[in-house]
Amino acid sequence: MPVTKCSTILIDLIMKIIIQILLVGISLFFVYKIYQSISEPTKFNQEKIERYQVVVDKLKELRTAQLAHLELRGNYTQNYDSLIYVIENGKFAITQRRDTSYPDVERNRAFGLDPYTGGYYKEEVVIDTLGFKSVKDSLFRAIDYKNLHKVIVKGKEIPVHLQAGYLEVNERKVPVFEASVSKDDILHGMNSDLIIAEKNVVAVDGINGDKVIVGSMDNISTNGNWPVRYDGKKE
Repeated sequence: MPVTKCSTILIDLIMKIIIQILLVGISLFFVYKIYQSISEPTKFNQEKIERYQVVVDKLKELRTAQLAHLELRGNYTQNYDSLIYVIENGKFAITQRRDTSYPDVERNRAFGLDPYTGGYYKEEVVIDTLGFKSVKDSLFRAIDYKNLHKVIVKGKEIPVHLQAGYLEVNERKVPVFEASVSKDDILHGMNSDLIIAEKNVVAVDGINGDKVIVGSMDNISTNGNWPVRYDGKKE
């Protein structure tokens, strides 16, 4: 066989092998991209749930502090120092409710009965104060209440934005508050396209909007915008 013909056959064989290798490489590349397109959203969802849970737990603690402030001072506050002061120095009254009755003097007289032994009595609920217990011991014994203004997510310190004020309802001012954490901050370092989609999510089992929020400046509510799946860990 001539040398030139052998060379041609060898070159053809090499080219076929190269083409087959390229085709296998391209196939593997597309298989990887398909796998990535399936697995990355799954990993993203798992990670975001873990991160959201940390934030939700912090917002629940902040809500507890706000409710204590409301009970003791009659309003909510956007000042973290005021919250800390109430936690460290505030005291809840320990009360006992009991029902009592006594003669209805005026009615007994009106019906010609003995004012104090007649048949008519008034019923009344009496609240007795038995003592006081500190807010800190009652609610914040195991909570880092001095850092309610921030939450640590994957090593990053994220601010918790706090607002407070009043809504006018039937000519009456009702105190309201809202605390929120940005999803951009919570999901830092993750897939940017999936973060954009997450900020626009509208779902019953999701956290809708671009923030995780508790309370509202537009409605009388102390609820969070998260689904019940986040309420099982820490109350």
